Amino acid sequence: MSDITLSSAVRRNLLSLQDTAMLMGKTQERLATGKKVNSALDNPTNFFTAASLSSRSKDLGRLLDSVNNAVQTLEAADNGIKAITKLVESAQASARQAQQGASAVVKTAETSTSVAETLTPALAGVNIITLTPNGGTAINIDISLMTNLEQVENAIDDIDGFSARLIPGDTPGEKKLEITGGDGMEDFAITDTGSGAGTALTKLGLTATTSTARAFVTDGKSEVREKLKTEFNDLLKQIDDITKDAGFNGNNLLANTDLKVIFNEDGSSSLTIKGVDISAAGLTLSPVTGDTFQYNDDIDTVLSSLDTALATLRSQASTFGSNLSVVQTRQDFTKSMMNTLETGAANLTLADINQEGANMLALQTRQQLSTTALSMASQADQSVLSLF
Repeated sequence: MSDITLSSAVRRNLLSLQDTAMLMGKTQERLATGKKVNSALDNPTNFFTAASLSSRSKDLGRLLDSVNNAVQTLEAADNGIKAITKLVESAQASARQAQQGASAVVKTAETSTSVAETLTPALAGVNIITLTPNGGTAINIDISLMTNLEQVENAIDDIDGFSARLIPGDTPGEKKLEITGGDGMEDFAITDTGSGAGTALTKLGLTATTSTARAFVTDGKSEVREKLKTEFNDLLKQIDDITKDAGFNGNNLLANTDLKVIFNEDGSSSLTIKGVDISAAGLTLSPVTGDTFQYNDDIDTVLSSLDTALATLRSQASTFGSNLSVVQTRQDFTKSMMNTLETGAANLTLADINQEGANMLALQTRQQLSTTALSMASQADQSVLSLF
């Protein structure tokens, strides 16, 4: 209080005691919070620099969550590719097993040349082709009134022991006629008879020849191969199912969906992971239809497509593996960067608890000494009373 007069010694000791109390208050705050900079008033430069570092660390932490999701998405895609690879390998095994079947049907050596699907009527006479099994009775087919190859195919299919089918021709709009004999037939002859002889086979793209065939089991087809065809198609369906199920958190890289991973707070550093179509159609694998599994050379075509699919899967697995390596590297880097930022912020604001504890002990001692000195100064002022 300004209206109370204190001696110089008492005032000096009082100021010292007040300074000590103020320092003890700051030290107690540091010990309580663990920080030497608790507000901008303590140290503006350190306070705002530390706040900036902490904010960036938090931003990276939020991005790290999306990076973690990207890692899981890639792992899900990789698991899907591994499973699909096993299915393709199983499909290969089914195709090879069919090809090695003891009751295999062998395509005849006689396949027509490429001709127009629509037949041009003969100029004159009756147009007949004759199929004669070795040691058997000749079978005549009148094609005079037939207008397309499909009618010829159906007519041959109706004959017990024979099978026919149309395959793509050499040019668009053309077909080839393939005739196969079975039911124990060792070979058969194809001839051209009738008043219009010389025109029927020509119209079909055939030449008079003898072809060999093996026996069919029933209905001109191998039952074993038919079962393996069904198994093959079931495997293709499973490929499609796995493709649909290989997503994570709404992202499916196997369904041709891209994934963008952002690595820094302003989005200038990122990686776009390209999705692919790994369904059966995406791998150019088609369900087997008709008599494809009845013929070894057709199975060779299927096996070739399976080889291509496997190569595609292995290549894509390698690509996803490289992407995963990049994302995991950035994931580790982000974690390290966050730790560096937090450490930097801590170095600017955190207090040394050991040092602050020692400071508190020193201040307590100083406070006791200041109190004693103040008491002694007061006693000196009181000595004047002894004069009265």
